[in-house]
Amino acid sequence: MEVVIAVFALLFLLFVGLGTYATVKAVGAARRGVDRTIAQARRTVEDHTLRAKSFAQIGPAGQIAQLRLALRASMRATQDALHAGVAEDESLKESLGLFQRLSAHGHELDADLKRLESEPDRATLAERLPGLRERTERITRSADSLRWAVRDRARRFADDDLGSLSAQIDMEAGALRHWTRTAPAEAPPQWPEAPAPSTSHDAATEQTWPRTPGARPAPDSGLAGGPAPEAIAPPAGRTSFPWQKKSRPEKTT
Repeated sequence: MEVVIAVFALLFLLFVGLGTYATVKAVGAARRGVDRTIAQARRTVEDHTLRAKSFAQIGPAGQIAQLRLALRASMRATQDALHAGVAEDESLKESLGLFQRLSAHGHELDADLKRLESEPDRATLAERLPGLRERTERITRSADSLRWAVRDRARRFADDDLGSLSAQIDMEAGALRHWTRTAPAEAPPQWPEAPAPSTSHDAATEQTWPRTPGARPAPDSGLAGGPAPEAIAPPAGRTSFPWQKKSRPEKTT
């Protein structure tokens, strides 16, 4: 009895532990989802605010808003391209590491620009603006170069795969249409050429035909000096038989 109670207690504790673990995981996933949603909403609001400032404000304040907007757009696009490509191409991990180092400089610059938005000294802000613009251009140029390299690499792989696939499909299509590939018909044998016509009646060059037994040669009346026709042999006498009547002589008057 004590063993059964111990087993049930152990199972109860196991189910409680599994339930607690599943609850913690679910709460953590929900919290991360909420954090991502809040962060995305915050970024969206901040981007719209910067876009509005870049159009509404003039002078150094408006230019700083434009720099922040360009920096954030370039860094976010490069980050999305790298995270999408590293899932299919393991060689992009090194590129992702370089971007993380670049992102540290980008976040530092964005923080400096954000602090300068509320700077009351416009003269000092105008003096520092060329250096900030150059720094922003360097970071965005590096991010754009890395992003376009990743896209070109993905497009090259897609083109190579498409070319190989097209070749395989053409080969398979040719194999499926095997009945259209018929062997060339052999040429019929040539007829022998006819002998050249002879102008003389030379017996050595004239074509002759063999005579069949019992056949009579046709008279050649058109040729001078040809052989004369054979005479017709006289009919043989009739054979009389004893049962036949004797023929009576014809009466003459």
